Amino acid sequence: MRGASPAPAAQAHPRREPGLRRRRAPPRGRRAGHRARVKLSVEFPSVAYREGPGAVARMARAIEQIGYDHIDVFDHVVMGYPIAGRAAGPYTPTMPILEALMTLSHLAAVTSRVTLGTEVLVLPQRHPTLVAKQVSTLDTLSGGRVRLGVGVGWQESEYEALGEDFRTRGARMDEAIRLLRAYWSDAQVDFDGPHYPVTAIAMEPKPPQGRRLPIWIGGMSEPAWRRVGWLGDGWLASRVEDAAGARRALDAIRRHAEAAGRDPATIGLQSMVAPPPRDAEGKRFYAEHDRVVARVAELEKLGFGWAALNATAVFQAGARSVDAMIDALGTLHGKIRAAVG
Repeated sequence: MRGASPAPAAQAHPRREPGLRRRRAPPRGRRAGHRARVKLSVEFPSVAYREGPGAVARMARAIEQIGYDHIDVFDHVVMGYPIAGRAAGPYTPTMPILEALMTLSHLAAVTSRVTLGTEVLVLPQRHPTLVAKQVSTLDTLSGGRVRLGVGVGWQESEYEALGEDFRTRGARMDEAIRLLRAYWSDAQVDFDGPHYPVTAIAMEPKPPQGRRLPIWIGGMSEPAWRRVGWLGDGWLASRVEDAAGARRALDAIRRHAEAAGRDPATIGLQSMVAPPPRDAEGKRFYAEHDRVVARVAELEKLGFGWAALNATAVFQAGARSVDAMIDALGTLHGKIRAAVG
């Protein structure tokens, strides 16, 4: 591990989320006799902007009023076209994606209860000093409602467009997470890292949550699970294909957390209910409400304390306006709560 010592991060996670327990057997995700209510997140649909700024605000307020617990915003700054030497990505290059932190600042102004986050901000594409300031400001103006989700990303062309090194993104991610926490807690920041050294620097105001502002980490690989275990307040899974795959990931996170001297039970778990649709079958998923409810129930049984519904996928499933997406999300919320609490 490069950069500052991991010890402070290991000390800064007193909250206990449903999910990992301190044992090596496959997790059940709940203490004996305890059944926590699975929390529901919505990944906000950038497509709402097509109906104007008022529709974006109306969508956010409706998600809160329906009863969802959290709103996440997707992140890509640019998308690369497939050209010679560059394979096509999973999304069309012209997919509309609003800038994540600016969108969250708008959502913070029109909501009051839901927590707000990114799923996920591609952290190594940005300088962490600026991210620390932006997120601290967002937490301040939202009244302490921010949960930062971060990942290393996959799109080399996006890194190139932003002038950042794709090859070092993993090491810079680890270092950036530690630097963010230093900015959010230390009166004077002195940080001896090979990528982001800082000497005698102050940043004010601190976020209301301080160093405890949760940083959840996305990724579906062993390096990502190692990063969650060592540094993360939670894991953001973009997909969970089956129970065996979920247990393999959770066992890896637990193993790395214990190696770092952390209690694995303090690490929260969220999964997308279904990955972004890439075929006709995927696009039908959110129109078949019983499948969505069953999937949330499966995630809860695996130990996930959070389940995330992708509102863009709801749009692709046939809810082709903001009002239609609101109606669909309201129906899904009611059915999920009736089935799993």
